[in-house]
Amino acid sequence: MSFPSNASREGMKLVHAMRMPIRWGDMDAMGHVNNTVYFRYFETARIDWFREIGCEPVPRGEGPVIVNAHCTFIRQLRYPGEIEVRTYAGAPGRSSFDTVQEILRMDQPEVVSASGGARVVWIDYAAEKSAPIPGWLRELLPAE
Repeated sequence: MSFPSNASREGMKLVHAMRMPIRWGDMDAMGHVNNTVYFRYFETARIDWFREIGCEPVPRGEGPVIVNAHCTFIRQLRYPGEIEVRTYAGAPGRSSFDTVQEILRMDQPEVVSASGGARVVWIDYAAEKSAPIPGWLRELLPAE
């Protein structure tokens, strides 16, 4: 599996944007947002997108899981502030697609503070195996 180099969004479609506050508790002893929290920001936005499109987990059904995730930390984030996480999706394969996400501070919307992403795999939860991406989801993703 490979990701677009440097979390490039070339050929990807903007599918979701979500604003959220930088919380005091997001910071670490160094006075900036802890690196693990960036993954929480990505997760929060990804789950919000999944909920919006009807992909809430159904334990005996099918749905999305991520099989890996990555992040490039570009600029430090500090409290207080508000960020926007933009989620881009790539063309689907049989059962998976890649996402790229960007974090931007709302007071500097032209500056990307972090970029990353994840590989999303559609699975049959009960069988614990990949399954073909359903047509309705495929229509929301960019063409192959």
